Amino acid sequence: MEIESICWLVLFILLIVIELATMGLTTIWFAGGSVAGFIVSVLDGNILLQILAFVIVSVVLLIFTRPFAVRYVNKNRTKTNVDSLVGKKAIVTKAIDNLLGEGQAVVNGLEWTARTGDDKVKIAEGKTVVIERISGVKLIVKEKEN
Repeated sequence: MEIESICWLVLFILLIVIELATMGLTTIWFAGGSVAGFIVSVLDGNILLQILAFVIVSVVLLIFTRPFAVRYVNKNRTKTNVDSLVGKKAIVTKAIDNLLGEGQAVVNGLEWTARTGDDKVKIAEGKTVVIERISGVKLIVKEKEN
């Protein structure tokens, strides 16, 4: 077995391990491409053909199977309580200033540390904000537009 064949197998195994570790459907298509590169190397194709097979098969798999995978894989994923906060409104109970490291907001009766997505933006106490995302144990918010 040539060195290229071994490299394609190692790449395949590495990509599968990454996929299993992340379960994010990020590398599975490239693992398929590495199998194509391996097959071309076993058939004595030169390195350019191997790389071309890798790229073509990876792109084809990505284009034609990703929509299916996104639709049906993790379909029954249940949002956690934290996930359900995104998009909800909160009331600022302590003025939000990222540079000073200050800010709190209440949502669903619970007080959270709050920050804005932009360090230049400050939000006064009493304002209504919308939760954009959760970062660790902090709400990342923006001021609600009237």
